[in-house]
Amino acid sequence: MGSNATHVSRDDDEGTNKRAIQFNNQDFQTLRDQCLQSKILFRDDTFPAQPESLGYNQLGRDSPKTVDVVWKRPRDICSNPQFIVDGAQRTDICQGDLGDCWLLAAIASLTLDQDILARVVPPGQSFQENYAGIFHFQFWQFGKWVDVVIDDKLPTRDGKLLFVHSAEHLEFWSALLEKAYAKVNGSYEALSGGSSTEGFEDLTGGISEVYMLDTAPPFLFKIIQKALHRGSLLGCSITKTSADETEARTQQNLVKGHAYSLIAAEEVHLRGTPVQLVRIRNPWGHVEWNGPWSDDSREWDGVRQDEKATLNYSPDDGEFWMAYSDFLRQYSKLEICNLTPDTLTSTQVGRWNHCQFEGTWRFWIRLDTVDKDPHDGKDGCSFLVGLMQKDCRRKGRDFNSIGFAIYEYKGRSNVLLGPDVLLRQRAVASSTFVEDREVCGRFKLPLGEYAIIPSTFEPNKKGSFILRVFF
Repeated sequence: MGSNATHVSRDDDEGTNKRAIQFNNQDFQTLRDQCLQSKILFRDDTFPAQPESLGYNQLGRDSPKTVDVVWKRPRDICSNPQFIVDGAQRTDICQGDLGDCWLLAAIASLTLDQDILARVVPPGQSFQENYAGIFHFQFWQFGKWVDVVIDDKLPTRDGKLLFVHSAEHLEFWSALLEKAYAKVNGSYEALSGGSSTEGFEDLTGGISEVYMLDTAPPFLFKIIQKALHRGSLLGCSITKTSADETEARTQQNLVKGHAYSLIAAEEVHLRGTPVQLVRIRNPWGHVEWNGPWSDDSREWDGVRQDEKATLNYSPDDGEFWMAYSDFLRQYSKLEICNLTPDTLTSTQVGRWNHCQFEGTWRFWIRLDTVDKDPHDGKDGCSFLVGLMQKDCRRKGRDFNSIGFAIYEYKGRSNVLLGPDVLLRQRAVASSTFVEDREVCGRFKLPLGEYAIIPSTFEPNKKGSFILRVFF
């Protein structure tokens, strides 16, 4: 089985807007100029304002959920539409009638870093200057940045946006961004259900790590603070314990099977005693934690006014503070998307190399540089592995359960690593198997040569994938 490898360093200028690939061979500047010259508004025939762009099942042509849907341009929804009002804010992302909270949690985190936001939402777009009914956005897709052109016709019902919308009802950047991402994936319905890491990575090109909070390391709060300081995107969720628990609420008004953003981590003093707090955002724009440190709780009465003034909290905006200790008890999983894979437990920033492979079976790596992790004191080479399956959303199929194992290769570059070889030795490291787009892991092994063997959990499942290794 063959594979293709791409080798780039972290310092490569991969992140400039100009180097993105045109999705569907549509050039934004050329198309906008043609529309301005002809004095017509752009109509995107590659993602038309038709039922097939909404979906194929729950949002299909004959579904009751799509009855009375009318596609409208923003100027037909309000008298003075704006692309962005007073900068892109988290409150610009309020979930509509689509189960894409995982994407919206990622977009909300994106607004914390204006440089990253400008990578995804190219500047200079407006409903006033050079308006031609055309907009564009950029996403990372399986190792490449793509520039996605759309027209500004949006699905509405009773004159209101059907899906994501801004608290400022005349602001449309978030609704247009969601439409562009739906186009990349084939339909709006294709965005229903997912993991925050998928959204994080498609908005940054970063690589994610997952912490299960029932086994959280003792220094995780510091990791969270460092991740936020470095511009990483963070999401969290509560695992549902049965299929019928999707979006079921706990007694403390938290939602199971729902993606939240983690947007801040601070330490305050409650009557002189330090307390660690985290700030969470629900992409619905409402429904908040009602326990200690919620908006109207008595704990705030014991905090000095100068500390309270720096924490920016307001009632029922979908954002809330909670004690870090309660966060560990209430939530199940924390996802951190690192824009670079520098370890969050180290004070040093290293230079990482990146190998990217596309293929179907096995890959080989050589670890030849020793590093020193201040927490484990072990010699070896640290590296991250991310295995990602491709195009499941666009093809409307469920994700396979995927994982990988790492075997010593011992310099035998011409040896075929078939079952007869692999069954005679144990893997030196492995991932869990997950039914997500990507499974990631951080490892530290002695110097040497290794083979990474990706696989599905069930036999005879075919699919294409990308393997990324940072070392």
